[in-house]
Amino acid sequence: MKFLIATEKPFAPAAVKQIREIIENAGHETLLLEKYTDKKDLLNAVANADAMIVRSDIVDKEVLDAAKNLKIVVRAGAGYDNVDLQAATANGVCVMNTPGQNSNAVAELVFGMLLNLVRSGFDGASGSELRGKKLGLHAFGYIGKLVAQIANGFGMEVFAYSPSLARNPEIGKEFNVTGVKSPEELYEKSEIVSLHMPANDQTKGSINYELLSKLPQNGIVINTARKEVANEADMVRIMEERPKFKYATDIKPNNHDTMVEKFGNRYLASAKKCGAQTGEANVNAGLAAAEQIVKFFASGDETFRVNPK
Repeated sequence: MKFLIATEKPFAPAAVKQIREIIENAGHETLLLEKYTDKKDLLNAVANADAMIVRSDIVDKEVLDAAKNLKIVVRAGAGYDNVDLQAATANGVCVMNTPGQNSNAVAELVFGMLLNLVRSGFDGASGSELRGKKLGLHAFGYIGKLVAQIANGFGMEVFAYSPSLARNPEIGKEFNVTGVKSPEELYEKSEIVSLHMPANDQTKGSINYELLSKLPQNGIVINTARKEVANEADMVRIMEERPKFKYATDIKPNNHDTMVEKFGNRYLASAKKCGAQTGEANVNAGLAAAEQIVKFFASGDETFRVNPK
């Protein structure tokens, strides 16, 4: 089988080396496409591939239609909104992600951003401490659990909203987290909220004025999820109304220039999505992707499949 590693933003060389070893030790061939700038390069490369590993690369209907032999795509990371799941299913292609592999990197980034905001961008002005503050986790998956552990170390009081937590409150006890019954209750009880939900029809634009207004006047929102979950106009509105409200995002919003101009160091955005941009996460996600594809061909394992058959 031919395994294509197609990455506009490449894995680290050490990761590529180890991914190749996993693929080739299992008796398969590695194809490599890195730093491509033209979609035609991807269309040509995928034409003979049986499997493909991508990062944030767009795998749409055109790509899938060009890949006549393709049987599986693995997104090295948790989010998979860059892959057209409907087209993949129509073409008989299994789509997987690698949940958990980038989680620690994202969880640590939450606190890097949070410390920047509470210390006023380290500009010398008096800031505030995290100890004793109330942190709300909007979703409680792999990343949320790690954020909770770090928050416990800071001495924060942690709340979380998640359907899974509502079904199994014992999970909350394990992580010293109090579960709540609704997003509204989460925002009412929190001073700081960290977002960890996927972007889908239910979540896009869901972080709106109604929810944000339930936070205190000096509330803080940290978004390491997807930019689409935050209603950008409503975020501007709440920050205009509340001079101490702050927002940090790992996904630069469409109105980034406006946010910078209006809010200064009350607003923070990374230059590009960097939640998973650590050497460790880079290697972990790539290796997991390769191992999942090898298992798929060896035994039909579809444990991390995200599209319907």
